[in-house]
Amino acid sequence: MVKTYHPQTLTEALKIRNETHALPYAGGTDLMVRYRQGPGLVPAFDREVMFIGHLPELTKLQEKNGEFAIGACVPYREIIHHRHTPEILRKACSLIGAPAVQNLGTMGGNICNASPAGDTLPPLAILDTHLTLQSVSGERQVSLLSFFTGPGKTILRDDELLIGIHFRLPHFTAEGYRKVGTRKANALSKVAFAAFMLKEKDMLADIRIALGAVAPTVVRSRELENRLIGQPLTDLANLMPDLLESYGTLIQPITDQRSDANYRKTVSLNLIENFVLKEES
Repeated sequence: MVKTYHPQTLTEALKIRNETHALPYAGGTDLMVRYRQGPGLVPAFDREVMFIGHLPELTKLQEKNGEFAIGACVPYREIIHHRHTPEILRKACSLIGAPAVQNLGTMGGNICNASPAGDTLPPLAILDTHLTLQSVSGERQVSLLSFFTGPGKTILRDDELLIGIHFRLPHFTAEGYRKVGTRKANALSKVAFAAFMLKEKDMLADIRIALGAVAPTVVRSRELENRLIGQPLTDLANLMPDLLESYGTLIQPITDQRSDANYRKTVSLNLIENFVLKEES
């Protein structure tokens, strides 16, 4: 029998986490899959479990002065229906699982699960998202991209909790999101693509591109984005061959039961090219 904890405040939860290193449990939609044993069998949790999905400090969702803050335990459903949620993030959340998963699953859980195929991760990456990690010793701010170290692995310490997700609300002239899967929803991604573009007059003022499910962690390269920023829109097609070649070295998909590595790579490069060239006009 696994011992469980039900703290009533964040302070209590941090104390328990510090003393026991208990596994944080919010909606459980990822954890129940990770630790399942089979039909009719209870999950094989490898340590004590602490339920945190009910904590008021972790279930707030608010916008203030252009900053959007999402508590780690806010369910997808609330993010989808919040009026300030960026459309690209709303779309990603709406394609996650069935309604039951959206009612229970949380963005904090999706981030901490650190799956290369996490649907919200590419949109969060191009939003320049930062995370707040807290322990009894204090809190620290880290960028989303620095949080992941590999499939299922993060820099979150055993005494810390992810408590908040925050980013500035974007202002772009074009955006794109695609989830390529066996089905439109309720399926794991073969490729996930998110992009923003800002055009000013005839120049490309900003661009952000991120891909999921095609490498051990989310793919986003500011170096490659900077090759395009400041360029005339009419020159983008000429820059595309070298750009795609460079992205091809970053995209390192695997072949698994969902898809083939070559397919994933081809689709990823096509999505990049189609977005950039479609928006150049």
